Amino acid sequence: MKKLALALSVVIAAISSPAIAEGNAEAGKTKIIVCSACHGMDGNSMIDMYPKLAGQHATYLQKQLHDFRSAAQTGGKDGRMDPIMSGMAMPLSDQDILDITAYFSSQVIQVTEAKDVPELGAKLYKGGDVSRGITACMACHGPDGKGAELAGFPTLAGQHANYIKIQLTKFREAGRHNDLNGMMQDVAKKLSDSDIDALSKYLSSLK
Repeated sequence: MKKLALALSVVIAAISSPAIAEGNAEAGKTKIIVCSACHGMDGNSMIDMYPKLAGQHATYLQKQLHDFRSAAQTGGKDGRMDPIMSGMAMPLSDQDILDITAYFSSQVIQVTEAKDVPELGAKLYKGGDVSRGITACMACHGPDGKGAELAGFPTLAGQHANYIKIQLTKFREAGRHNDLNGMMQDVAKKLSDSDIDALSKYLSSLK
């Protein structure tokens, strides 16, 4: 709860801070050719191990690209290390990042029909599990999975189940640690494989 309170303070700070630089979606469209091989021309990746970027909050995408670039520059000491994305982000300028994220955030995510979604997914997402100290996911990501841009919480609705599963597993095993105040690591380390599978399928089913 303390970390959640800290995250909410970020929202207040963001609201009161000066306007940030904006990207140009049209310029971004010409810069995402390489990105499209994995993420699709419109940000709707056809490969389920890669995330759909369409409709994602621009500021969240910006943070991830900055973190990937930082990891490449520091040999993984800072940011978010990924063998593919860190290399892709390395040559990007700040303006490139603004333009690319403006483009992807302006696209519309395509949600595929999810089958065999375990009831456990909705239960954990909406109510958590008090007995295990698991906070409800919707506390940060919202009842509809749309997240909260000012707080840095991403949209998860309609995302590939496999991608979500991979990321939750990385958070649980501390293979990814660029989350705000370590919140996702704290939650994920309490999740079992079946919990992660259920949550991933539930989130992918949200429209």
